[in-house]
Amino acid sequence: MGKKLLIPILGDQLSLDLSSLEGQDPSSAVLLMMEVAAETEYVKHHKAKIAYIFSAMRHHAKALENKGWNVDYVALDDPENRGSFNGEIARACERHDIASIRVTEAGEWRVMAMIENWQEQFERPVTICPDNRFLASHREFERWAADKKQLRMEFFYREMRKKTGFLMDKQSKPAGGKWNYDSENRKPAKRDLMVPRPLRFAADKITQEVLQLVAHKFQDHPGSLNNFHFAVTRDQALQQRAVFLDHALAEFGDYQDAMLTDEPFLWHSVLSPYLNSGLLDPHELCAEVAALYDNGKIPLNAAEGFIRQIIGWREYVRGIYWREGPNYAQQNFLDAKRPLPDFYYNAETDLHCLSQAIGQTLDLAYAHHIQRLMITGNFALIAGIDPHAVHLWYLEVYADAYEWVELPNTVGMSQYGDGGIIASKPYASSGNYINKMSDYCKNCRYDVKQRTGEKACPFNALYWDFLARNENKLKDNHRLAMPYRSWHKMGREVQDQLRADAQAFLDTL
Repeated sequence: MGKKLLIPILGDQLSLDLSSLEGQDPSSAVLLMMEVAAETEYVKHHKAKIAYIFSAMRHHAKALENKGWNVDYVALDDPENRGSFNGEIARACERHDIASIRVTEAGEWRVMAMIENWQEQFERPVTICPDNRFLASHREFERWAADKKQLRMEFFYREMRKKTGFLMDKQSKPAGGKWNYDSENRKPAKRDLMVPRPLRFAADKITQEVLQLVAHKFQDHPGSLNNFHFAVTRDQALQQRAVFLDHALAEFGDYQDAMLTDEPFLWHSVLSPYLNSGLLDPHELCAEVAALYDNGKIPLNAAEGFIRQIIGWREYVRGIYWREGPNYAQQNFLDAKRPLPDFYYNAETDLHCLSQAIGQTLDLAYAHHIQRLMITGNFALIAGIDPHAVHLWYLEVYADAYEWVELPNTVGMSQYGDGGIIASKPYASSGNYINKMSDYCKNCRYDVKQRTGEKACPFNALYWDFLARNENKLKDNHRLAMPYRSWHKMGREVQDQLRADAQAFLDTL
C-alpha cells in the first residue's frame, strides 16, 4: 500500500478552505483535479458554462499550488485522460503511491453514488467530508422537515435567520418587524433609470486556451462563446461582488422581479455561478449585506430580499434535493408530455418575451430568476411541456446550474411536477403578469390585451387552457379559487374559443 493521500477536488469545489483540505499536510497529499468527458456530456452543457468551469478550475489549481499544495491537474485533451472520475481516480492511484482517499461530499446524487463506491472499487480507505459551505447540514434539514405537513421555504428561512443572526434585532426579532419583504420587491423598471452594469473580465491566456478547447470539442452544444464574461478567479469574483454591493444592491430589492428588453442583468448580482462553484462564500456574502443594512447603507427590502435568496431559498432547495432522492427528477404530477419546442435552443420565436429570455440565455448562459420562472418556465408549464425535458434544458444552459439547485427549482417550483412539495400553487400566468413586470409586450407582435384571436398573446389562451385541462388535479387548491371562479363565469362560447386558440397555437410548436 502507498504512502500518499489523494484528495480529489470537483469542479464545483473551488474553495481554498474546502473541508477535505482541513488539517491535511500538503507534503503528503496529492490534489487531483479532473476535466472529464463524462461530466461535460451527460447533458449538452452550454459552451460558456463548460468554459467557465474549466477556466475557473485551472485558475484554482494555480491558487492551490501557491498555497503549497501538490496539484495533479488532468486536462480534457490529455491523451491519457480516461474520461470519467472513476477512470482518473484509478489512474491517480496507480501513479502516485496512494494509501487513502479523502473527498468533500458531492453536490449531486449521481456523483455521490460514485464516491460511495470508491472504497470497494479502489481498495483504499475513503473519508467523505461534509460540505461545510452550506449553513444547514443534511441532518439539520431532515430534523426541520420531519414533523412538517408542508415543507414551505418561508419557515425554514426563519430558522436560518435565527441561526445566523442576520437582520435580527437585539430582542431576537426580525428587523423591521417582518420576516419577509417580498411584497416590496415587485416594482417594474423604467427605461430612464440608471441601470448598473456588472464587470466583464478579459480572457487571459488560460481562459483563451479553454475557449479554444471548448469551441473545438463542443461544437454541437448550445450557446455561444462570443460574449464570455465570467470571473474565473476568486479575486475577480470578489471584484464582481464589490460592484454589486456598491452599485446595484440598494435598488435590487425594488426591482428584482423587473424585466427590460436588451437589459439582461439590471440590478441582479450575477454572483450565483461563483457561489455555486465555490469561488465565493455565501455566508460571508450575506454577512456583508447584513452589515450594510445595519450601517444604514441599503434599505431593508434590498438586504432581506437578497439574503432570503441565499440562506433561505438556496439552502432550502438543497435540502429538498437530498431529501426527495434521485427519483425526484421524474416527478410529473400534471402528466405533461409535450416535447420542448425547438426555439428553446435557437430563440427563434415571435413571442418577444421568450425571444429575449432565451436569446440572452444562449448568449450569456445567464437569465435572472423571474425570467426563468415567469417567462421560460411559465410558458413550459402552461404549454404542458414534459417537466423532465424542461429540467434538462435548465441544467444545460445556465452557468450556475448544478442539479442540486436546478432540479427542485425546475421540476418543483417552476413546473409543479412534484404536486406541491415546494410551491403552494403552480406558477402559471397569462400575459398580464409579463406586461406588468416588463416592457416585453410593447415590443411584441401579439397584443397582450386580447384574449382570443390571431393577434392575441398566446400566453392568455394557454393560461386558461392550462387551468381547464388540469382542473381535476388543481380545483381544490385554495390559491386557485379565484381564477377558477373567473373561468366558470365565462360563457361556454368564450371557453371554447380560448381552448381552440390554445390548441391551434400548440399545434404550431
